[in-house]
Amino acid sequence: MRSHPSRLLAACVVLLLWSVPPGWAQDASAILTNARIFSSPEFRTERFGPSRWLGDGSSYTTVEASASGSGQDLVRYATETGDREVLVRSRELTPEGSQTSLRIENYSWSGDLNKLLVYTNSERVWRTNTRGDYWVLDRTTKTLRQVGRFAEPSTLMFAKFSPDGTRIGYVVANDLYVEDLADGRVTRLTRDGSRTRINGTFDWVYEEELGLQDGWRWSPDGAHIAYWQLEADRVRDFMMIRTTDSVYSSVVPVQYPKAGEENSSARIGVVSASGGPTTWLRIAGDPRNNYLARMDWASSSVELVVQKLNRLQNTLDVLLADARTGEVHSVLTERDSAWVEVVDDFIWLEGGKAFTWLSERDGWNHVYVVSRDGSKVRLVTPGEYDVIDVLDVDAKGEWLYFIASPENPAQRYLWRARIDGRGRPERLTPSGSEGSHAYDMAPGNRWALHAFSRFGTPPTLDVVRLPDHMSSRVLVDNADVRQNLERLRTGTAEFFTLPGADGVTLNAWMMKPPGFDPSRRYPVLFYVYGGPGSQTVSDSWGGSRYLWHLLLTQKGYIVASVDNRGTGARGRDWRKLIYGQLGVVETRDQAAAAEAFGRVPFVDASRMGIWGWSYGGFMSLNTLFQAPDVYRAAVSVAPVTHWKFYDTIYTERYNGLPQDNADGYDRGSPLSYVDGMKGELLLIHGSGDDNVHYQNSEALINALVAANKPFAMMEYPNRTHSISGGNTSVHLFNTITRFLDERLAGGQVLTP
Repeated sequence: MRSHPSRLLAACVVLLLWSVPPGWAQDASAILTNARIFSSPEFRTERFGPSRWLGDGSSYTTVEASASGSGQDLVRYATETGDREVLVRSRELTPEGSQTSLRIENYSWSGDLNKLLVYTNSERVWRTNTRGDYWVLDRTTKTLRQVGRFAEPSTLMFAKFSPDGTRIGYVVANDLYVEDLADGRVTRLTRDGSRTRINGTFDWVYEEELGLQDGWRWSPDGAHIAYWQLEADRVRDFMMIRTTDSVYSSVVPVQYPKAGEENSSARIGVVSASGGPTTWLRIAGDPRNNYLARMDWASSSVELVVQKLNRLQNTLDVLLADARTGEVHSVLTERDSAWVEVVDDFIWLEGGKAFTWLSERDGWNHVYVVSRDGSKVRLVTPGEYDVIDVLDVDAKGEWLYFIASPENPAQRYLWRARIDGRGRPERLTPSGSEGSHAYDMAPGNRWALHAFSRFGTPPTLDVVRLPDHMSSRVLVDNADVRQNLERLRTGTAEFFTLPGADGVTLNAWMMKPPGFDPSRRYPVLFYVYGGPGSQTVSDSWGGSRYLWHLLLTQKGYIVASVDNRGTGARGRDWRKLIYGQLGVVETRDQAAAAEAFGRVPFVDASRMGIWGWSYGGFMSLNTLFQAPDVYRAAVSVAPVTHWKFYDTIYTERYNGLPQDNADGYDRGSPLSYVDGMKGELLLIHGSGDDNVHYQNSEALINALVAANKPFAMMEYPNRTHSISGGNTSVHLFNTITRFLDERLAGGQVLTP
């Protein structure tokens, strides 16, 4: 489920969107519908890439539609001048005997650019498409050949060139293979892969909650491969029931460890790329009650670096392991009374003598430089703000590049700081460009691909020169989407603050109806997520979610969102106050903020609702049940209803073990508060949800029936957590819109 003191309603940012020209009320193009949002292409933002920086960053490649009218070309651009060269034409990617070229879903280059690896024909594994076919084009011989031809179609995973570009490694059916590109010889490195013994990839919970999919790494010299092996034989199956595929139902078992239950065991081994026995790392502790959350080569071909979490996830050990012997020793330990996060922003410095590290040890998420033996730890980014992301380190210039927003947690900017910690960090994103900025840094950090958006404003993508941030040229401007947005009837959107429980100040935004009249009183719909480290109060383009909220404002609603305590970018104490009591503090904050908003003169406090999805569905239920005099209605989509139904890694990270914290689990559960429900509820869930199981809603239904509480419900057969596919999104949001009109608008058609 993979987040500043001021007076009530004191605006910290006001975003003026578009004025409403006379006569637009009669223009159909000015009025949104769910079909326009979810089925038509008119608000679909342009996609760039996938792109790859080359060499020192002086050029990059990207995928473009072929000038021939069919297929895709691989094109190289000079970063500074924009000079264009087609490196691979679509006809070169047409397999022998085929009439169509390969569809490039992803790709990678060998180091000398002589070979291209293309990923295509993919299929979904859990949440994303990580299984497919791979083809290699040799640009010198103009030959195209499929890798892993012995396997069934769409079964290869995580194929990668060896460092010298002569071999390809990949996973098939939970076993590892290496294929020689010169003669096609395939070497099988593991032979015990099965449904429960998983080599080179991961089970459901490791993927979902630790963000791990690709489970193997080439050594820098290409001689060895390091990989994870998971043993899932004691993880119980959760049975997904499919009832609409045929006249008889079928059962789909998913290995899913519920909170407090047994996990897969995990270990890490090193095997020769030519085959042979595996050397297993000698990592202490019960492998079913610890997580090997990160692994990579430690700036050499003889050592690995591993991040090991204990089951409660309040202790993280950084381990260095000898790849030849499996011996392991700890170099750094992070502890917290709540939880610690694994570190992705791990960059080796000084030729492998030190590395970057993120820690909350001073109360804020900051970057440190740690010596290889862990004896020296130096703060690089001091201050009362959170570092959001580390982008790169310029070893020559001794600069660290990172994303942060010290003054406004809703925004994102590029900063740099001296790697020695001296001096003050320097903001590179220019002033006057308020919003959210993201960067793909080129090698050498002289250039970056720069994406920028604001609330209600679709993203642009350009090439910028650093450190002066001068734009070289625009790659994506989404002009068509902007033009379509400008035709719509819109009001204003404002960022402001509201009081939460215990006198805290919460960040918020609201969208007002077009033609807003402060003398009127409007119904309000709150949008909530509220989960650990998340943020809905973000000064960035909101896509279809923003457009649906805009549709509601056209019908006469105010739409608002509040970030409760436990959310992101406001320091360690703000995030971790919720530990052991998921849903308790967050619900109090949301209800207090809504109650305060209800006292604003233009708000009709008798017509306030709330909606959310997943954790937001959980929060919508809790607020409706626990603050029945604040909210008239709630829409809860795919909610967790008790954390005993959710997985080990996520739930135990924030709530501890249910065996040790039964009271905390119950106090945060909507099931504990069903008797308090007074308002109207629409419950929505996909019966094929492998993430938040339909079981959650069934438990809630039983509790509502037992309490004799009426409610509305929509089940979407076999739909996953996203409740999507075909016409599903249009139907889903039409259903929610009708419910809101009936319950909050009293059946009226609300037009400003």
